[in-house]
Amino acid sequence: MTTLRRRTSGITIKSERELALMRQAGKVVAEAKAHVKNAVKPGITTGELDRIAEDVIRKMGATPSFKGYAAGGPIPFTGTICASVNEEIVHGIPGRRKLKEGDIFSVDVGAIVNGFHGDSAFTVGVGDISDEAQRLIDATRESLKRGTEQAIAGSRIGDIGHAVQKYAEAQGYSIVRKYVGHGIGRALHEEPQVPNYGRPGRGHLIKKGMTLAIEPMLNIGTHETVQLDDGWTVVTADGKLSAHFEDTIAVTAKGVEVLTTPGGYEF
Repeated sequence: MTTLRRRTSGITIKSERELALMRQAGKVVAEAKAHVKNAVKPGITTGELDRIAEDVIRKMGATPSFKGYAAGGPIPFTGTICASVNEEIVHGIPGRRKLKEGDIFSVDVGAIVNGFHGDSAFTVGVGDISDEAQRLIDATRESLKRGTEQAIAGSRIGDIGHAVQKYAEAQGYSIVRKYVGHGIGRALHEEPQVPNYGRPGRGHLIKKGMTLAIEPMLNIGTHETVQLDDGWTVVTADGKLSAHFEDTIAVTAKGVEVLTTPGGYEF
């Protein structure tokens, strides 16, 4: 789940015990993603997919991160997943909407294990989709990979955003700027914020023990966004398609460890 771009301070470094708990949360999230992805088809409702995710999370002894989350606003989020379709970028509320052939569907899901969060997102086509939509999905997944590869001790947060931006814009896509990735751990949203754009060598120093949620959001058209009256759903200002991928990662002595997608980027 993204956070609004804002000025903040304070970063937590995780102990080995805390990283172990985050690995457990990551496994729960990965399992929920797999079940939801396997169930996506024309005619299913976003509410049905939400129930699948919640069932998996609770059966594994975890708690949904998003359900009841208020994000500082007056309206708590009602779903286990954020269910965003087509021009919806993030934070779509699951419900009675049926997926249709040709839609693209973005799922964001989080889980808590013993007080620690995992957070991840992916976009998938519903049935047969256009070549344009598939290229957008593929480029967004690849931009996550490129950003994640920069999350090594000694680099800077700006290196992550620059890698995402350089690749995405070279493919002809715009980068959502109002909503960004974030640190994660005992809280769903911790420091530092992780924009999907920036200058290399700038921003917070990346250190061993940091855990980050890196989440590029790419649009076919403008990067400008509009929040709907439900208080949550964010859409592209021009109504064109958007895709979203996210993983929770840990910075270790051996490099980047992806916690929420087993095997790395192939999800």
